[in-house]
Amino acid sequence: MQTINRLNTLKQAVEDLRQSGTVALVPTMGALHAGHVALVRRARELADHVVVSIFVNPTQFGPNEDLARYPRDLAADQALLAAEGAALIWAPDAAEMYPAGFATSVAVEVLSANYCGAVRPGHFAGVATVVLKLFNQVRPNFAVFGEKDWQQLAVIRRMVQDLNLTLPCVENIVGVPIVREEDGLALSSRNAYLSAADRRVAGQLNALMRRAIAQIETGDEVRAALTDLENALLAAGFASVDYAALADAESLAPLGALTGSPARLLVAARIGTTRLIDNMPVAAG
Repeated sequence: MQTINRLNTLKQAVEDLRQSGTVALVPTMGALHAGHVALVRRARELADHVVVSIFVNPTQFGPNEDLARYPRDLAADQALLAAEGAALIWAPDAAEMYPAGFATSVAVEVLSANYCGAVRPGHFAGVATVVLKLFNQVRPNFAVFGEKDWQQLAVIRRMVQDLNLTLPCVENIVGVPIVREEDGLALSSRNAYLSAADRRVAGQLNALMRRAIAQIETGDEVRAALTDLENALLAAGFASVDYAALADAESLAPLGALTGSPARLLVAARIGTTRLIDNMPVAAG
């Protein structure tokens, strides 16, 4: 397994891989855990070679967010990825990814407007821009993302479709189900921020979301169920709730009722210094 941090070296290395088969890309920000392992294993099922990018992307962080303290452990990530059979790690620094004079941004307007996009202005422009750059740098046949950030996955799929990208095409943007801890908390690199007390509270997010879904699926009014969920999270010890929303699974349009199309419960809540996001499917009705 190679670790590469210069673009001119990456291009030849990926071309060498491509000579002997297909390539899948797994974009990450490092601090890898079992959720990332699931992505790599799915990528290995899809393609002959797996490239994992590790880049803490500054353009998707706001001015008061956790860019400086975001967990980083390249040596541990390398050991994990070697054990999982990855072929190559692409680990550029910010100057390599955004050289002097860089002035271009990609905005996926409608899908970025609500939820995390409203709470974190500019976040999804940063995500879309860096992912498009990664696609152009690696030129994968497949790209694999976790479903924990459902809005991000929708934004990327729309970008690929709107810009007519063929490597990968939109059909080859693959989502992998959320990997959860025993109490249902979605795995996240940011879970490392949680104190022991906050971690106990965080474990209630999954159960409270499932309760709200049961209310909606059995006919309760959606707004009432979402209000109950927000109140329950605050009562459980969460400091605030950024949003709790029922959305169309593809368009992300907010829903006031089930429509017969796939829907998703989307939640972001804060506890201590940590912001947790999660989502779950809701039966179409």
